[in-house]
Amino acid sequence: MKLGLGVAGITVSLMAATAQADCPDYTTYAQSPQGNPSSGPLGLPYMRPDPACRTFNSTSVEKVILDMKSRLKDPDIARLFENTFPNTLDTTVKYYNERENLAFIITGVSCFAQWLRDTGNQFSHYHTLLSVDVDLANLVKAVINNEARYVSQYPYCGAFQPPPESGLGPSVNDWALGVLVNPPVDNQTVFECKYEIDSLCGFIKLSSSYYEATKDASMMNAEWLAAIDQIFRVIDEQSQASFGADWNFISYYNWTGLAGSLAGAVNNGGNGEPKGYTGMVGTHHRPSDDLSTFAFLTPANAMLSVQLTNLATILDHAGVAPNVSSQAKHWSKTIEQAVWEHTVVDGIFAYETNGLGSRYVMDDANVPSLLSLPYLGFLDMDHPDYVKTKKMLMSRGNPYYAKGRSFSGIGGPHIDVWNPWPMSQVSNIFGTNDDEEILSSLYTIVNNTGSLGLIHESINIYNISDYTRPWFAWANSYFSEMLLDLAQRKPHLIFKDNKPYTPGQ
Repeated sequence: MKLGLGVAGITVSLMAATAQADCPDYTTYAQSPQGNPSSGPLGLPYMRPDPACRTFNSTSVEKVILDMKSRLKDPDIARLFENTFPNTLDTTVKYYNERENLAFIITGVSCFAQWLRDTGNQFSHYHTLLSVDVDLANLVKAVINNEARYVSQYPYCGAFQPPPESGLGPSVNDWALGVLVNPPVDNQTVFECKYEIDSLCGFIKLSSSYYEATKDASMMNAEWLAAIDQIFRVIDEQSQASFGADWNFISYYNWTGLAGSLAGAVNNGGNGEPKGYTGMVGTHHRPSDDLSTFAFLTPANAMLSVQLTNLATILDHAGVAPNVSSQAKHWSKTIEQAVWEHTVVDGIFAYETNGLGSRYVMDDANVPSLLSLPYLGFLDMDHPDYVKTKKMLMSRGNPYYAKGRSFSGIGGPHIDVWNPWPMSQVSNIFGTNDDEEILSSLYTIVNNTGSLGLIHESINIYNISDYTRPWFAWANSYFSEMLLDLAQRKPHLIFKDNKPYTPGQ
């Protein structure tokens, strides 16, 4: 079921529905313990908003919570799942109109905007429920349709304002003020136009997940197909070298802060470091929204290769756009081969390369990351090159790995080098079958929520009570998705018995 139904079955703005219920701002709500503590040694609080304040209710999601709580042997992990699994639906659906087939989703930060990357990941853990929960499936379809409008118009941008139909006004992004973007954008529609390959991957990922679960080809409407065409335009443009054969400089997108802007200037007229041709697709920013050092971001290209294969699969099954499917297959193979040919040296993947001989060996916590390559579906966790790379990433060999007395992991320049992200420990679990390593990473996360029972963005290794983002829906979704993975892959580690569990089955 869903909240905010009006006459004729129209779902109205959920902002209005929650305002009528006099609901607290969740950013504030998430900064202090709420509800009764769990019965485990950590006594983690119950952090879900009151049912009347939840932005979307799903009976199938509630059933999964009850199922998992009854089987998880650690009450603190059970409480974390109870808080994190529904967090996207509880807190981030800021507009949904089923008749208009539009939904606007935020990610749980102070900025009132929809990120393509975050949204694609925030709904991943509901995938198996879409075939049994029509209301939830319709919500996801509306998210996809709204994003198709964004991507078809501004394929280089990753974060957007509410749709005009919502009646929700656009918000001002201080970090976008004084920023010059080419091609130009309208800030009434675009919240931030940082070009990141994984934003486009997120759109394909959510689309593929929806179709695989529902087999509903009506998602593939004219707007969606236009968005897919724009994605291939970007792939073609950004795979080209910086200099043509006649030494003309090739630039289809650039982004730079003008004097006095928070963003700051980007070298080479906002184009960043030059690149050669490899078969991979260049990017300007990383999944963390930070500038790339070199254009070819290995994990983003790995994700793109996988998602293009997924795109071809759903198009072929639906019998739609065979020419687009052929493009997807071609580019998926080209990019995959280029990743293996140009990024691996002595069994170690580089995080970034430029096609001109330079490579940056590191990793960032944000997904797609090198650590998350098995999660992305690019390779098996037992592949020797991944095993060797992973060992390096979770050590001093990675400049953005940090370890304190209580918390450790991979961070990135988005915060600072001594603030690793719990998300990296989640990725580590997806990348190993070793029981001891899984439990070590799991309890590194569980024991470091600041006694708030939610997954934060980053944690200071020198002071674990110092964290960023009390409310981060993507991280909450990723954590609960990992627990559901263990429920199938390693049930004996987390359950009272050894019987696997899959939601919706």
